[in-house]
Amino acid sequence: MQKGSGLPEASPCLMQAWGAHQAELRGWLRQRLPDTATAQDLLQDVFLKALRQGQAFCGVANARAWLFEVTRNTLTDHLRRQHPTEHWTEAELDSLPQPAEPVAVVDQLTGCLRRVLAELDEADADIIRQCDLNGQRQQDYAAAHGLSLPATKARLRRARERLRAAMTQGCQIQTLPGGGVADFVPR
Repeated sequence: MQKGSGLPEASPCLMQAWGAHQAELRGWLRQRLPDTATAQDLLQDVFLKALRQGQAFCGVANARAWLFEVTRNTLTDHLRRQHPTEHWTEAELDSLPQPAEPVAVVDQLTGCLRRVLAELDEADADIIRQCDLNGQRQQDYAAAHGLSLPATKARLRRARERLRAAMTQGCQIQTLPGGGVADFVPR
């Protein structure tokens, strides 16, 4: 315990994880809050929550994902406190516009896809952009690049595999048992 604080002493694994991810967490909060001071206050709350874990923090399998989850929950709690539930009449509720269809998690990966594509080998990124994103037929891609159709199909398959691996690692994608995207952590 730290003297007089009532908090456990910061473990080396917490300090290492905090040092590696603090700036990223701060940036994530700043994008979602109107002022830097509130983002900094919430970031300190996240650190205190991690600190309260004591040595148990060292057992966390993915410190970055854990820190982002706690940060996301801390932000949600903060926003709920800022906008307490108001009491509305039935007529007022009926006059509200209907909410838009929620954006699927997989559709929220667009930013991650752009970043990961930029980090891929140019040949992989090009074939994915042309065939998957721009809708060019594989046969047309093959002709334009002097390849056979089977070679193009194999290149595209390998490029997709590398893209998937890079996105899974870089965006901390969690998949559903059926293969869909359950959640991810922005980086």
